[in-house]
Amino acid sequence: MSDHPRRPAVRPYRPADRAALYDICVRTGELGGDSRQTYPDHDLLPTIFAAPYAVLEPDLAFVLDDGTGRAVGYVLATADTPTFVRRFRDEWLPTVTDRYPPPTGEPATPSEVMVQLLHTPERLLLPELADHPAHLHIDLLPSHQRAGHGRQLMHTLLDALAAEGVPKVHLGMVTANTAARAFYDRLGFRPIPVPDPGPLTYLGRPTTR
Repeated sequence: MSDHPRRPAVRPYRPADRAALYDICVRTGELGGDSRQTYPDHDLLPTIFAAPYAVLEPDLAFVLDDGTGRAVGYVLATADTPTFVRRFRDEWLPTVTDRYPPPTGEPATPSEVMVQLLHTPERLLLPELADHPAHLHIDLLPSHQRAGHGRQLMHTLLDALAAEGVPKVHLGMVTANTAARAFYDRLGFRPIPVPDPGPLTYLGRPTTR
């Protein structure tokens, strides 16, 4: 008997899911849609927004398994953003700097903007977010959206954070992604005012349901 679920189900992330994790991140990386035309290096976005969470905090990494063992969605988080930022710089950045060296001037392309983000993890440390110590990323392939799977992923993560004693969680989303905002609103996330947030909106909620 296979130990894979027969229908889509949330399970813990496994190292064998890494290629699927990258694929999901890339295919949802531009306002929820495919980012591969914008970022020719298809590993760039996952190197910033997916892989470091799975590597540094695997206990807070969950995937939606499509029933065949393939991950078609994920939720990734850190329980403590300041600790994550420190580990990102000390443990993660050295493993990718040869491929993505630090920028030497003002970024001129979307990819250069992302490389700059990669090398400035301290951008995650905003005083207005201090009482929401955890933060998360959640993405689902279009084929599995609008079927309740995102809610299931989020509830799995919220329960895991609450079990660790984390009181609140936040996320930063591109303000223009109105579909994502509607999803977060339905899940009880509320705006966190941040001065000059740029293209992002910050949302937070308690981890308890």
